[in-house]
Amino acid sequence: MFTVLTRQPCEQAGLKALSRISAIITLVVLLLSIVVLVAVTLIQIHQKEVLLPGLKYGIVLDAGSSRTTVYVYQWPAEKENNTGVVSQTFKCSVKGSGISSYGENPQDAPKAFEDCMQEVKGHIPAHLHGSTCIYLGATAGMRLLRLQNETAANEVLASIQNYFESQPFDFRDAQIISGQEEGIYGWITANYLMGNFLEKSLWHMWVHPNGKETTGALDLGGASTQISFAVEENVGLNTSDIVKVSLYGYEYTLYTHSFQCYGRNEAEKRFLAILLQNYTTETTFANPCYPRNYTTTFTEAYVFGSLCTEDLRPESYDPNNIITFEGTGDPSLCREKVASLFNFSACHDREVCAFNGVYQPKVKRSFLLPLLLPRFDEEYARSYCFSAHYIYHLLVNGYKFTENTWPQIHFKKEVGNSSIAWSLGYMLSLTNQIPAESPLIRLPIKPSAFMGTLTFFTAVALLCLTYLVYLCVSSRNQRRSQHALDNTVDSE
Repeated sequence: MFTVLTRQPCEQAGLKALSRISAIITLVVLLLSIVVLVAVTLIQIHQKEVLLPGLKYGIVLDAGSSRTTVYVYQWPAEKENNTGVVSQTFKCSVKGSGISSYGENPQDAPKAFEDCMQEVKGHIPAHLHGSTCIYLGATAGMRLLRLQNETAANEVLASIQNYFESQPFDFRDAQIISGQEEGIYGWITANYLMGNFLEKSLWHMWVHPNGKETTGALDLGGASTQISFAVEENVGLNTSDIVKVSLYGYEYTLYTHSFQCYGRNEAEKRFLAILLQNYTTETTFANPCYPRNYTTTFTEAYVFGSLCTEDLRPESYDPNNIITFEGTGDPSLCREKVASLFNFSACHDREVCAFNGVYQPKVKRSFLLPLLLPRFDEEYARSYCFSAHYIYHLLVNGYKFTENTWPQIHFKKEVGNSSIAWSLGYMLSLTNQIPAESPLIRLPIKPSAFMGTLTFFTAVALLCLTYLVYLCVSSRNQRRSQHALDNTVDSE
């Protein structure tokens, strides 16, 4: 009995010392784990850095029949699916006429771009020049040139391509787009800028507008005019003018038609050609749309040299002959003569017909028509009366806008500082860029590493806490056992 009582206190003392050391180590590890967890969390919360998204740029040249316009667009470089904002940051009108006028001297076409391209280089950071895509889309003027002289059209495009390949930008393409494509891209631009494809929710997320109707697009260029608007899927007529367009996860059914030779400039040439019908030796002709006593001269080549007036060319056609027009200022006769440009009788009073026998569903909803800004140089001022009657006949008798639907036509120069031009829709389609507008947040620790650190040190802290609880319980049980043993010894 004596031997047992003298050895037990030594063993207990050793166990207590070992337990005390392990408890201290465990407690230190627990405290360190808690300190690490708090420190990492505070750093991750308070040391995060808000970054504005980097920018990307795109350049589109709208090569129309009468002039070329350069548009520069920018958007945040970091993008997410189905969200985005593209904005126009710069616009430059190229000096001179459209590229189709260089059919006889294709090598001269690029020279006109030089001034605008120098300005473009200054609006885009130099280190982004190489990653900035540039596109050229040619419209009705080049479509007409290709029909007249395909070789000349190809040489003009080749000359332009060689020029842009020598520029610091990422040149992608120079092509002639169809009238239908021009109409579709114009419709995309109008609705993109009007926010009909995307809008911000209460949580500042880009979402598809619920129940929001789209806007139709009207465009009157120099050589063609386009109309595009969404229609019901069951339009009931198999025609190439009905197309399906998929945007941001939604499909739209569009009616779109382009009327070649019905742009303002080509229509006026055709109008002048009509005034010259049945002439023989006369050299001066009355023009009811010109101001009274105003006179001007043209060569026959100016009037009849276009593909749009080829069918009205007289047998005695001489491109060098000079023709004089004298204005009579007769608005009633002007209106009557302008109406002869359209074949309204070909529709046979059908409601779903525009003019020249072309099918068109009834117009509905609102429409955007780029604002035709007044020009005060002589070429445009003399034709104000013609232009007014021409647009009236086109919209009312052609596209069938009524007194009820007329107020739905909105004449706008731009929306949100961006021009209502087909070029934006063209770039969106070619680049498929859907950028994000929200700022980026750069954290000190990557989310995966942060979660891994939290998980590890939380597990260590829980293990330490569990072990300390175990030691406390074990120590308490040992004291109880020792107390019971002492009582037993004392009683003996």
